Amino acid sequence: MRDFVRRVESSTPPDRDRAVDALRAFAIVGVVLGHWLVTALIKDSGTLRGASPLTLMPHLAPISWVFQTLAMFFLVGGMVGARGYASAQARGTTYREWVGARMIRLFRPVAVVLLVWAAAAVAMLAAGVDERTVRALFKLVWSPLWFLLVFTALTAMTPLVVKLHPLWPLAVVLHIDVIRFGLAGPAWLSSVNVVASWLVPYCLGAARSQGGLRSRATRWSLLLGGAVTAAGLIRWAGYPASMVGVPGTEISNLDPPNLAAVTFGIAQCGAALLLLGPLRRVLERPAAWAAIAVVNLCAMTIFLWHQTAMMMVTAIGASASEALPGLHTVPDGGGWVLARLAWLPAFAVALAVCVAAFHMHERGRPAKTREGGRIVLEGRPDPANLARRA
Repeated sequence: MRDFVRRVESSTPPDRDRAVDALRAFAIVGVVLGHWLVTALIKDSGTLRGASPLTLMPHLAPISWVFQTLAMFFLVGGMVGARGYASAQARGTTYREWVGARMIRLFRPVAVVLLVWAAAAVAMLAAGVDERTVRALFKLVWSPLWFLLVFTALTAMTPLVVKLHPLWPLAVVLHIDVIRFGLAGPAWLSSVNVVASWLVPYCLGAARSQGGLRSRATRWSLLLGGAVTAAGLIRWAGYPASMVGVPGTEISNLDPPNLAAVTFGIAQCGAALLLLGPLRRVLERPAAWAAIAVVNLCAMTIFLWHQTAMMMVTAIGASASEALPGLHTVPDGGGWVLARLAWLPAFAVALAVCVAAFHMHERGRPAKTREGGRIVLEGRPDPANLARRA
């Protein structure tokens, strides 16, 4: 282990911003833990159906304020995307080559998880598994993939985003919500917010990569202003308290994203930017940096397979004669929460198995880039040369 830590440390360029990698790792962990805590599969008459503890225990909504970290994803995406595109231009890489490499990196592991689950669904149906169970399981796999579609669109728009002020997409979200909720406008109009809402943190990240948002006053303004506005919208404007979707509710802050989700995300971005300095100091320790590097190396695999890991444990437990608390029981009380927390280590072990089996599809082959009029190969992103990743 010490040798591994030394190799990671020695291969990291002095100018690499380790804090940005830490923000990405925290966002991944937040999503994983959030899904594991607010997603339940109930054993009911021989079938499994999805449920959420937030439906029966709405007082747990503050949990979503901690684990809904999507804005941090897009903030980091804006930082890395803008910096990566600028570096590509400096190397003479064309936009088509740059965005093509990004798309391959994103969708190669997605194709693998969809193929595996398509085969699993066919096998389960052939074995006589109830169709409702198969549908509930498959939904848990594909429903989070909307994030990647939006992230892909924003990545492709990076050359335009670097010139866009975050207030413009924020204004779009505000006007869409006014029309939808204040003027009883058509619900389909809010689909515009699917892109506009996440443009706000992506633009903030792009601005940060270009030297903006450096003063503590600005960062505190984002944190406090976003938090106060989000709280006001929840308290007086009728927006839901939960920052994740809750089955059975009329309005969701995320489906599609609305002004409450955006202002909450702005507060999250302000907090993340304030943490950059302290994180840089902590990550000067080689062991801490090695842990962050490993999570970043497998970030996409973790995101794509964490629900599968939970379902693996649930399926194994389903063979028990009785429903296991926190795994197959109705999430309607504090006992379920405590039991679910006890299952988290088992989910983590199953996820480690999935990562070991499928992370090579995230790494892929060396990517070709154009440098000085000739084609060169970029190294594979393993722990020994992690810093080569754009």
